[in-house]
Amino acid sequence: MQEDFLHYLWKLKKFDTLNLQTTKGEQVVIQNVGTHNHHTGPDFFNAQLIIAGQLWAGNVEIHIKSSDWYVHNHEVDPNYDNVILHVVWEHDTAVFRKDNSQIPTIQLKDYVALSAINNYRKLFNSNQTWINCQNTITEVSPFVINNWLERLFFERLERKATAIQATLKASNNNWEAVLFKLLAKNFGLKVNSDAFLSLANSFDFSVVRKQQSNLQSLEALFYGQANMLEDDIQEAYYIALQKDYAFLKQKFKIDNASVSPFQFFRLRPPNFPTIRLSQLANLYHLHHSLFSKVIASDNLEDIYKLFSVPTSSFWDSHYTFDKTSKTSKKRITKAFIDLLLINTIIPLKFCYAKQQGKTIEDDIVSLMEQLNPERNSIVDKFKTLKVASKSALQSQAIIQLKNEYCDKNRCLKCAIGNTILTQNLP
Repeated sequence: MQEDFLHYLWKLKKFDTLNLQTTKGEQVVIQNVGTHNHHTGPDFFNAQLIIAGQLWAGNVEIHIKSSDWYVHNHEVDPNYDNVILHVVWEHDTAVFRKDNSQIPTIQLKDYVALSAINNYRKLFNSNQTWINCQNTITEVSPFVINNWLERLFFERLERKATAIQATLKASNNNWEAVLFKLLAKNFGLKVNSDAFLSLANSFDFSVVRKQQSNLQSLEALFYGQANMLEDDIQEAYYIALQKDYAFLKQKFKIDNASVSPFQFFRLRPPNFPTIRLSQLANLYHLHHSLFSKVIASDNLEDIYKLFSVPTSSFWDSHYTFDKTSKTSKKRITKAFIDLLLINTIIPLKFCYAKQQGKTIEDDIVSLMEQLNPERNSIVDKFKTLKVASKSALQSQAIIQLKNEYCDKNRCLKCAIGNTILTQNLP
C-alpha cells in the first residue's frame, strides 16, 4: 500500500462516505476534502468536515499507519497544528496535538470496497516489467485512451514550449536565432543532436545572417566549426572551404573548441552530418527571414515546399569529402520534414502563439493528425498491447505516457490507470 493511493481515495472519495466514523465512533461528514498539497506540510489544505455534529475547517494529513505521525515528527512541526483529521489505512496509535487534545482519526480500510483494493493490487503488484497495466489496458475503452492521448500530446508540447522559452531568453528574444538552434539540433537527429546544437551555439546568429547570400561561405562556417576542414584533402571545393573558413574565423573572432565531435558510425549515408550541414546551409541561403516564413505557413504543402532544399552540387557525388559516390540529388525528404514538424516547427508555432496571446490548438491538432506516426520501440510496443498510433499526435502522446507516467509509476494520475482502478466499484 502506498500513500499516493490513499491520497487518490480521499481526493476522489472512492470509499463509503455515508457511514464514515472516527476510530472513537464519531460520525464524519465530508463537505470538502480540501486542496491537494504537493509540497511540504499537510496533504490537504482547507478541508471542511462535520465531526460529531461540529463543523471544522482545516487541514487533513494522510498516512499508512497512525504512528507515522510520530515517525515523521509532525508533533513538533507547527505546520501541522491545524490538522483537523488524520486519515490512515491502519490505526495503531492515538495522535495528539501540542495541547494534548486527540486528533480525530479515520481508519480508511474499513470503508474501501474490496474491489478497489483488488484493482490496486492488480495494477501495482504486477510482475510485468514494461508497464503496470500491461495485462489490463485492453479493458480500457478507446474513447478514454484517445481523449487522454490528446491531453498528453499538449502536455508534451507545453514541456517543449518551456524549453523553447529558455532558449529564447538566452538568445535575447531573437526568434530567428531560436529557430536556427532548434533546427540545427534536429538536423543532427538523435546521434548528432548535441553536436549540431553545440555548433549552433558556437557563434552568434548574426554571423549566419551576414553570410546567407553566399552559400559557400555559409557552408565553410558550418564545416569549419564542425572541425571538418582540418585534413589535407586535395579537392578544389574542400580547399576553397578552408580558405573561406580561415577568413571567417579571423573576421568574426570565432573558434570551434566548444563544438562536440560529430558521429558517422551507424548512420545511413543520407543522414551523414556532411549532408545535413549542407542542407542546413542551403535552407538559410535560399530563405532569408525563415522564422517569419515558418510562422506564415499554415498547411503541410507550404511547409514541405519551404524545407525541400538540396545540398550544394559537390554532394551530388559525395557523402564525405574524400570519397566519391554514385551521383544522386540529396534533397530533404518529406519524412525528414515530418520530423522537423514534430520536433521543431509545431512546438515553435505553439510557443510563439502563446507569447502572442493567440490560440492555435485546433490548427496544431489538424497538422499533427495529417502526419504519420513515428516508429520507435515505445510506439511499437504499445501497438502489441492494442494501443496503435494513427497519427504523429498519438505517437508523441504515447511517448509522453511511457516516459512521464508508466516509467514513473504515476498510474494514479493517469486516465488509463484511474479507469482500471475504478472498475467494478460499487
